[in-house]
Parts: sequence; C-alpha cells; structure tokens
Amino acid sequence: MPADNTRSLNHALWRTTLGAIMISFSAVWVKLAHVPPTVSAFYRVFFGGLFLLIILLVRREKLWRGWHCLGLSLLAAIFFALDLYTWHRSIVHVGPGLATILGNFEVFLVPAVGVLLFGERLNLRFVLSVPLAVAGLFMIVGLRWEQLSPDYRIGIGYGLSTAFFYTGFLIVLRKLQSHTSKPSAALSLMVVSFSTALYLALEMVRTGNSFSIPDLQSGLSLVALGLMCQTLGWLLITRSLPWIPAAVAGLVLLLQPSLSFIWDVLFFNRTTSALAWVGVILALSAIYLGATSGRKA
Repeated sequence: MPADNTRSLNHALWRTTLGAIMISFSAVWVKLAHVPPTVSAFYRVFFGGLFLLIILLVRREKLWRGWHCLGLSLLAAIFFALDLYTWHRSIVHVGPGLATILGNFEVFLVPAVGVLLFGERLNLRFVLSVPLAVAGLFMIVGLRWEQLSPDYRIGIGYGLSTAFFYTGFLIVLRKLQSHTSKPSAALSLMVVSFSTALYLALEMVRTGNSFSIPDLQSGLSLVALGLMCQTLGWLLITRSLPWIPAAVAGLVLLLQPSLSFIWDVLFFNRTTSALAWVGVILALSAIYLGATSGRKA
C-alpha cells in the first residue's frame, strides 16, 4: 500500500475511533442531565443543530438544496425524533449500557428492510448473527422474563423500539444521500437536527414539559451531548468511513456500545453477573457480524 494511502487510512481510523468514543458517552450525558427524557432529547438535537449551523456558515456552504431534500430530511427527522424519544426513556428504565446495546440492534433490521424493499440477499454470516444476538440479550436481562420488573420490561421495549425507528432513519438518510443534489453530511445532519428539535418541542408543549435547564450540571451535560455526540462524533465518523474497510469499520464502531456498557458499570454502579458479561460479549459479537456481513444487491 502506498505511503499516502497508509497515512490516510491511519488518520481515518483515529478519527473514527475518536468519534465512536465521543458517541459512547451519549447515554452518560443523558443520565447526568436532571431533565425528563424528551427534554434531553430536544436539547441534544437543538444544540447539535446550532453547532452544525456555525460550521456550515464558516464553510459558506449552500444551505438550500431543494424541496425534495427538505421533504426527505423532515421524514428522516420524524424517525430520528421517535428514535431519541424511545432511547432516552430506555436509558431511564434499564440504564445507559443496555439501552445502547438494544439500540444497536438496528444492524439486524436494516438488512431485513433491504431484503423487502431493495431485493438484497443475506449471507450465512448474517443469519447466524441473529440468534447469537438474541441469546446474548437473554443472558444480559435474565433468562426468565416474568421475573423482570414492569419498569425493566418497559425499558427493553423502548430499547428495541429505538432500533426500529433508527432503522427507518437510516433508510431515509440513505435515500437522501443518494439524491442528485447530494447534501453534505453536515448539512443533512443540521436539517435533521433542527427538524427533530421542532417535533420534540411540540411534544414537550403537548405534555407540559418545561424548557428550563435546572442546574449547571444539566446544562453542561446537554451542551456536551449536542457538541460531542450529535456534532463532532458523527462528523468524525461520516468523513472517515469511506477510507476504512467495512470489517475494520464495524470493529471500531463496536467501541460505542461496548464503552457505553462499561461507562454504565463504572459511573452508575450497574450490577452485572458473570453470565450477563458473557451475554454482553455475545450480543456485541453478533452486532459486529451483522454490521460487517456482506449483502449483495
């Protein structure tokens, strides 16, 4: 491999790793903010949109790409708003670690949609990853569903719903990125962020949630959520992924759910048995297999 290509690959790997580490703190910042789930979701995308707008203005990038792009962005924002709505509630019920692992189950749903809508074919590696993920999940949450508390079961349901809505978001985003005008990742993410913030703001008004930020810790956590996770983390990853082989990218991105679970144990004293740790390893292995399995159109 030429020296220039090696340097580009190494830089891309470092950027992707840094981005994955930043995003792994998403659930931590949500947990540390003393606000309801919808409020933390709103400020994540609102602050993220502001930071992205500043970046685009500094670049002097064209912001208007036509009504079709706007329509797709608004549709993507609906899925993303539902994704954040359910995920932030899952964090409250089951903790940052498990909520993040459940959200990453979208790697099994996206290919299923690809089969139904785009005629893609699945290989054996992907098929084997699904029961592995289910086995890992049961080891984490416990083999006997009826013994789980109602709140915990609700949290698992929210987490799996997150994977479903995130799948819809990715499918629409895929369509947006293939549009003829092809907006940049920063522009797409800014429009989606502000649109998502609008939807969540309407939900806050409907339910009577306050927009006030109660204390300094909450304010700093929400700013970090918007800057590190919604803006810098995703920009680092989206700019670097084209330079990295799919298998390597899948392994690096696995840092995000892995570290989220570790932060849950370290920062919030999550009790985890030996069987649950085996389940975590199985679930993460399945996510890696599902994310890197080749799919032919």
